Amino acid sequence: MSAGSRLPDDVEPDTCAAFRDALDRVGSKWGIAIIAAATESPIRFAELHRSIPGISRRMLTLTLRTLERDGLITRTVHPTVPPQVEYTATPLAEELFASTRALSDWAENNHEKVAAARAAYDDNEAARAR
Repeated sequence: MSAGSRLPDDVEPDTCAAFRDALDRVGSKWGIAIIAAATESPIRFAELHRSIPGISRRMLTLTLRTLERDGLITRTVHPTVPPQVEYTATPLAEELFASTRALSDWAENNHEKVAAARAAYDDNEAARAR
């Protein structure tokens, strides 16, 4: 470890910032769901909205803008009346989505263990508070 830092010597602060930035995309409530829906093929806004339960139209719009800004979604406007807009996951998004599979597998495999650890902690805290 470096003097004054708790980071291992092989971890650069800029790497941590980049990782936190990626986690913002993965950890957002809707980002990965939108990327997953747009990975198969281009998808229109209304279809995307229907495919993600619980997302509001406003939140879908805001999240799509963020993902487009980050280079994870491509927005294509077709010159029709009314205009037809489609969203497609970029190769960058497909790579990000693929990398989340290991985390998803870990979560599925360890969900019960985490829940048990939380329950044990809560029980210990409740006993200590008495």
